[in-house]
Amino acid sequence: MKLEGLHILLTYKCTYECDHCFVWGSPWQNGTLTLEQIENILNQAKDAGVQSIYFEGGEPFLFYAILKQAVHKAADMGFSVGIVSNAYWATSVADAEEWLYPLMGRLADLTVSSDLFHCGECLGERPQNAIVAAKWLGIPTGMISIAQPKEDTKSSHGQIEDESAVMYRGRAAEKLARKAPSHPWEEFDACPHEDLREPGRVHLDPFGNLHICQGIVIGNLFEKPLKQICEEYDMESHPICGLLHSGGPAALVTEYNLPHASSYADACHLCYEARVALRARFPDLLAPDQMYGVVE
Repeated sequence: MKLEGLHILLTYKCTYECDHCFVWGSPWQNGTLTLEQIENILNQAKDAGVQSIYFEGGEPFLFYAILKQAVHKAADMGFSVGIVSNAYWATSVADAEEWLYPLMGRLADLTVSSDLFHCGECLGERPQNAIVAAKWLGIPTGMISIAQPKEDTKSSHGQIEDESAVMYRGRAAEKLARKAPSHPWEEFDACPHEDLREPGRVHLDPFGNLHICQGIVIGNLFEKPLKQICEEYDMESHPICGLLHSGGPAALVTEYNLPHASSYADACHLCYEARVALRARFPDLLAPDQMYGVVE
């Protein structure tokens, strides 16, 4: 497996508790990387041939001092660096400029979230402030906007761009799936969002877990080097990824004889519910608790 991008979940903690969040971000979540851990991660990423680093969460700006140093370190090492944020900190354009100025010249992208899950209107004032300030500073910007469950929206692949449909995993499976049209479970015989053999990019959480999709772990970077994890990854032998590749979430149900409903909102919904049922059997692969809404 060859990686080009590593998305680092700096923290699970977030200022919001959005219904659509598939990492269960909230003010009550725990798990945050230290600067020492981030430096170790970046060194491993460089050794593994990674070219792009994103810092996200949760909300990475909650730990601004660490984020700033991490961005500088990653940029100085030659990575293309991005951040995903809800822009809670952009209380005005002038204030947003103060937050972003120390990152100027080192960020290749600032992507902000703005939709009805985050704001009272589709394009919130604070995300707008952040985008304006970033453009003044020459920082490229992007927008993540997730439509409400009943709206007719396009599906997404990997990094979400423009207005996209909810993917019903994580908190969305619990809070929003019942509001969406449902489909027979047998129809979900493929994974529509991830290339499970060569994903190109993976997510790393504050506990070292390397996620090929949020909640599906293929190794722990604090226990084994990233380069080695990539070299040893074998999709077919992975008890979750292999089945998802060959037969989608429906294959998890049939292979492991799982109880199930007659219909689900989408493939992510069935996959998430199947994984919840399988966690006791594969605790190291379907982890950590934070990805499944278990908060201490």
